[in-house]
Amino acid sequence: MTPQTTKVVGYTTGVYDLFHIGHLNVLLRASALCDSLVVGVTTDELSVSRKGKRPLMPYAERAEIVGNLRFVDAVVPQASMDKMQAWRDVRFDRMFVGDDWKGTDAWNRYERDFRLVGVQIVYLPYTEHTSSTLLRKKVHGG
Repeated sequence: MTPQTTKVVGYTTGVYDLFHIGHLNVLLRASALCDSLVVGVTTDELSVSRKGKRPLMPYAERAEIVGNLRFVDAVVPQASMDKMQAWRDVRFDRMFVGDDWKGTDAWNRYERDFRLVGVQIVYLPYTEHTSSTLLRKKVHGG
């Protein structure tokens, strides 16, 4: 009788507007640390309510791009910032986030909350030399 193996489900989120190398790096690193990677792509409405701006690319296009990466197993809409609700919906074992969030009050709280349900928070290196915000500034001549 062979032992039953448990698949490790990973989860990460992002807007993924103007998809760039930083996005690719995070998703590649995350996929290497789990058996199945689920990506929450932020809806247009959540982006407007959180950041005060609509993504340049609509949700459907951003989700299509992320979903067609060979190492992404599923894409779900991120319509809320409630990470525990995302866990209840997806049932992930590891949550991946950029290391620029490490030590913040919000992520310290997420670490405590997720520890109670057996979820590990994994901080991945943030690509400092590029971001969608920097790309927007370059496009607009800033």
